[in-house]
Amino acid sequence: MKTLFYSLFITLLTTAATLGQGCVAVRHMSCATGGATSSDLFAQKHGKWQVNTGYRYFRSFRHFRGDVEEHERIENHTEVVNLSHAFDLGISFQPTTRLSFSVNLPVLHNDRSSLYEHYGNSLTANPEQKRFHTQSAGIGDLRVSSSYWLVDPMKLKKYNVALGVGIKLPTGNYRVEDDFHKLDKENQDYLLRKPVDQSIQLGDGGVGFSLEGQGYWQVGKTTSLYANGFYLFNPRETNGVNRSPGSDPNPIDGYFSVADQFAARAGLNQSLPFAKGLSLLLGGRVEGVPSHDLIGGSRGFRRPGYIVSVEPGVAYMKNGFSAAVTVPVALYRNRTKSYSDLQDPTGQKHGDAAFADYLISVNVSRWF
Repeated sequence: MKTLFYSLFITLLTTAATLGQGCVAVRHMSCATGGATSSDLFAQKHGKWQVNTGYRYFRSFRHFRGDVEEHERIENHTEVVNLSHAFDLGISFQPTTRLSFSVNLPVLHNDRSSLYEHYGNSLTANPEQKRFHTQSAGIGDLRVSSSYWLVDPMKLKKYNVALGVGIKLPTGNYRVEDDFHKLDKENQDYLLRKPVDQSIQLGDGGVGFSLEGQGYWQVGKTTSLYANGFYLFNPRETNGVNRSPGSDPNPIDGYFSVADQFAARAGLNQSLPFAKGLSLLLGGRVEGVPSHDLIGGSRGFRRPGYIVSVEPGVAYMKNGFSAAVTVPVALYRNRTKSYSDLQDPTGQKHGDAAFADYLISVNVSRWF
């Protein structure tokens, strides 16, 4: 039974799902503060520090308008490709068996290639169909959070629920600029310096706060269920970054929006009796950006939408070391209408977004 609890702990810890599988710019952050699930493990972690590291990768390239994929973008080689590498650095402390505090900072490297942002997609504007790149690299938005288990874990309950709160600080640069290739009247290449696309900005420029929860339920000697999720409130409406410097911004979507975000996971954890500390995971997850914020205005440019994925994985824990690898695979993608789209009186306006097929997430932790 102890093996089950240990493996379930790493399952809950690795909710750093995220995020942001493409042009729907969900910021990378941990979805929960983690926590232990047996009195033994809680006692071991009580009063100790834990160092958490993680790595996530995705490649987005499939364009959707609503839940309909625009296959012609790939066929015509006009798709936008985002490559994202995210390294998470975190530390947490558990002063009591029920309470924990965490600090997480992502370090990001993003590459975006496209035709439309430079010469254009059409053969007339871009006869050689040249593709160019823009990039961003640096730290993302810092997050500080706390979580509290509702039931005393020392009572060896077969189930428990923890609630948490967090604050997100705008430490990531939300004004990253790069060079865009343009053609003058003589078809000569020149460079235009301006902000990179919102999807590869390192931060969103707003102070936000989150509500989150996690829980587990033991249903057998080697089997348990888990669930966790969060919602990030971003009250600031826009961050003041003009998408087209040198021109008057459109009051509806001329500036980058500071959007809310959400994510949730649930699934099954099966520990392997013949391999102590090793378990298999299988669950589902949903993550995305809403069209309207729950607090504050919703103007500004954003690509709202959500991704529903199946999430297989494997986790291992021994003594104070734990590791997990999960690979969420997208089953359903939907680029919903934005605030700007919804202002169209004809109802025809509906922007698109590029999504990834899968996400690779690796997490390693050690407590001292």
